[in-house]
Amino acid sequence: MSQVRSIEVIKPGMLTLVQDLGRYGYQQFGVPVAGAMDQHAAAVGNFLVGNDRSAAVLEMMMLGPELKLDFDGHIALTGADLGPKLNGAPVAMWQTLAVKAGDVLSFAGLKAGLRGYLAVSGGIDTPLVMNSRSTYTKAALGGFEGRALKAGDQVPVGAGAEGLPVLAIPTDKIPVYGAAKDIRVVLGPQDDAFTEAGIQTFLDNVYTVTNECDRMGYRLDGPSIEHVKGGDIISDGIAFGAIQVPGHGKPIIMMADRQTTGGYTKIAGVISVDLPLLAQSKPGDQIRFKKVTLEEAHALLKVREAFFNEIPEMAAPVPFDTSGAQSPKAQEIISTRLFRLNVAGAVYDVKVEEVKV
Repeated sequence: MSQVRSIEVIKPGMLTLVQDLGRYGYQQFGVPVAGAMDQHAAAVGNFLVGNDRSAAVLEMMMLGPELKLDFDGHIALTGADLGPKLNGAPVAMWQTLAVKAGDVLSFAGLKAGLRGYLAVSGGIDTPLVMNSRSTYTKAALGGFEGRALKAGDQVPVGAGAEGLPVLAIPTDKIPVYGAAKDIRVVLGPQDDAFTEAGIQTFLDNVYTVTNECDRMGYRLDGPSIEHVKGGDIISDGIAFGAIQVPGHGKPIIMMADRQTTGGYTKIAGVISVDLPLLAQSKPGDQIRFKKVTLEEAHALLKVREAFFNEIPEMAAPVPFDTSGAQSPKAQEIISTRLFRLNVAGAVYDVKVEEVKV
């Protein structure tokens, strides 16, 4: 008899949701896309456990959950550092971790960023709704019963691949989530609705994330941006990262749970590769917008896609024991460096880890 694979929720955390890359193709019917806020972290986690990038993961915010893992397999923790622990011992992020049925995953508390991600081999296996497992809580759609997880839930996990390599993302490839961020944007589509002075105000000043920030959008505080005539337009489609500026002149960045259409002028859009960094912003964090061209945005996206393709080659094995608990060395990695050595005509890729002893 095959093992029933699931995750038991002991403590739900602040806002733990099932998310994938989103529910595309239904905005014309008024259905928001939803999906992971930090799609880079979610995708990397999936690659580390042998999943397709679109597999469903758990998105955890600030205060992580406590989870009992009722399966043998692999997990990966990416995104914000919530202080993960496996059976009470700290474990490293951005790498493959072997787990056994009965292991308990918990979190000590937020250290950097805002949203962490748990990827499991086989993916979170809740029912597909409109071709997606993403949770849109405002309509109780998708995910686990259309809501955030609560104590006692049994979250189904799909069948994972066996014999996975244990991989780790090099330290210099792991995002840094600081409180001050440069966010690159492409101007438009209604940048002509703003005065030249208004556009310079937008680009030359620092804006602060307010307490009015959630999965739908981030309201920013800072100098008002001047319109030519006003902030209202005939409603049109809203993309992830679109920056609306209503009549009051304060920007609002539309995020994963954005509405399908909106009637405010959009001065710019955040480029795809910077959306994950933006998604890790907390109230009080500061943002400065940097203008790039569409061609530059495309080039940056190609670099990110190349990184995804290189993960199996660039990620090196890390030590682990066969019981599923990570070794002390893997738990206390301080820094990692990769070297390519040529010895007697043979080439070797060597990973050196500095560990805390």
